[in-house]
Amino acid sequence: MDMGQSARRITRKRCRWLAGLGIGAGILIWVGCTTSPRATGLTRFEFCRPAMGMEFRMVLYATGADWARTAAEAAFTRVEQLNLRLSDYEEESELNRLNRMAGSGHWVPVSIDLWRVMTAAQEMAIRTGGAFDVTVGPVVQLWRRARRQRELPPLERLTQASRAVGYTAVELDANRRAIRLQRPGMRLDLGGIAKGYILDEVRAVLRREGVSRALLQAGGDLAVGEAPPHRPWWRIELAQMVTTHTNAEESVKLRHAALATSGDLFQYLEIEGIRYSHIVDPRSGQALTNHGLVFVIAPRAMTADAWSTALSVLGPKEGMPLLERSAQKVAARIFSLGREGLEVWESRKWRGYVLGTGRGPGFPSKPRT
Repeated sequence: MDMGQSARRITRKRCRWLAGLGIGAGILIWVGCTTSPRATGLTRFEFCRPAMGMEFRMVLYATGADWARTAAEAAFTRVEQLNLRLSDYEEESELNRLNRMAGSGHWVPVSIDLWRVMTAAQEMAIRTGGAFDVTVGPVVQLWRRARRQRELPPLERLTQASRAVGYTAVELDANRRAIRLQRPGMRLDLGGIAKGYILDEVRAVLRREGVSRALLQAGGDLAVGEAPPHRPWWRIELAQMVTTHTNAEESVKLRHAALATSGDLFQYLEIEGIRYSHIVDPRSGQALTNHGLVFVIAPRAMTADAWSTALSVLGPKEGMPLLERSAQKVAARIFSLGREGLEVWESRKWRGYVLGTGRGPGFPSKPRT
């Protein structure tokens, strides 16, 4: 397929997946710098804490330990607050309270955080024709159980659950900042967008605390602010899939930007030789079987997060042209693994972030700090 100006299909090779990559989703690794406090007045600090079912990491530069701890504590407090609003794993979260009102006919007033995420989610659903759709929750629940039980969901239950899916059945009232879920059994799942919103909000908290030079990581998503002292950007190493021809690491440069990843390297169900991803196509209710790995760079983490999910569902042939037409400030790379081997697609803007090929053996090295 000739993609013209919209994207480049880089290469096609036989490959195998690399298992056991590093941290979180195992796709990316931050690379910071150590700078002499005497030269800049700033010292590098790192904080880690379990949050949102994963390790949440912060690297920041401050003039002293007390300032750094105060800023980090404010950031983690915001993470906990947002988790209680946006998580579908927390039984009494604001999101689940909204889910329980599905089909009741009632409008539910929501917090500004849930409103912002849902507004962005609905815009993304419209833009992608439902390839991104946070109402996919009922189907996602069945596939989560399938991975635990290691058996496919019964077809009749998938069919029934799919009847409750559909972004057009979500109503938003901006005047009242309220939401109504029209169909009984609807269940919102913000897993493809909320993590990005949380990273954006934490960046904002750190800025208010006077910390502008920071890197934040939650699983396979990452957001950065101003670069480390005396550096023009943060350098991030992307671990490639191992191929028979190349197993190099490539680095990208980020400043006031975010990087999100999406793929089925680790969360999947394999039955009779078919691998079913943890990512579900909302339009069909089926887990993806077209294996891939998506990297997205955007100014905001919420944007990168949503596009990485959407591109996973759409695939490169449909997704890349849509990205080029409708998201001018977003860059993406897609690895797509099919019967003929590995295809690598890049948007036009991707190469503008690339620093070059490192010396790595195809998996993350230790952070160079």
